[in-house]
Amino acid sequence: VFSSVTSILNMSIFKDQFVLEDLIQELKKKSTALSFGPLQSNGHISVQGPFPAIKLLRDSLLLKAKSLSEKDKGEESKPHQRPRRRLQQHRLTTETSNFIYDADWEKQVVVLDTDTYHYMKYFYPRTFLVNDDVVISNITDGDITTVYIEKAGSRSDAEQVLRVKEKIENRSLKLHNALRKERIYFEEQTGDEKRRYKQVCESLKPHYPHVLISLYDTHVDVVGNSSEIFEFIKEVSN
Repeated sequence: VFSSVTSILNMSIFKDQFVLEDLIQELKKKSTALSFGPLQSNGHISVQGPFPAIKLLRDSLLLKAKSLSEKDKGEESKPHQRPRRRLQQHRLTTETSNFIYDADWEKQVVVLDTDTYHYMKYFYPRTFLVNDDVVISNITDGDITTVYIEKAGSRSDAEQVLRVKEKIENRSLKLHNALRKERIYFEEQTGDEKRRYKQVCESLKPHYPHVLISLYDTHVDVVGNSSEIFEFIKEVSN
């Protein structure tokens, strides 16, 4: 598992519409978990941080690029040079509201680490709580759980789907930065020793309310804050 990844962004596609330095500053404010390198003369910039944060940034830039593309189509008959402009909050809001109703946004996908997903489901169930207009489903494939958020009917609002997606991504990003996982293996233990381990883990659960303890036939997974799971495993060993 990589705690940090690096991506190279090509921001040159925005240079006709924005002052790139201002756009980068706006991205830094919104993506506090990411570290941005210097802006190169060709419009490239290096970004480093957790994968969920990189993905959020990518989705945001794709939406912005799409809105510019749609706007360009409407201005093709106007040969005048479009001036670069300073970022304005109301303009960003207008762009977002204009394009989230596109069919592409009626169904959203969030890819999560399976342990993070289980932790969210157990400790933050309200993250996945939705009304009758939105349906959430998931498919788990080993270490990866894919969450699907989509409209429940034709009268549902696509904006609600996007809000639910952002809520899940924001929560997963915070947990990704905080959670650690340890595993206690039973490979060399006898049947009685395994049962004893499981009994001890169950008895310690109430003392660690923020630690997720998952019992399996071959091992125990412990997910939580690094200091808490360290103390938990220490107590189990003792």
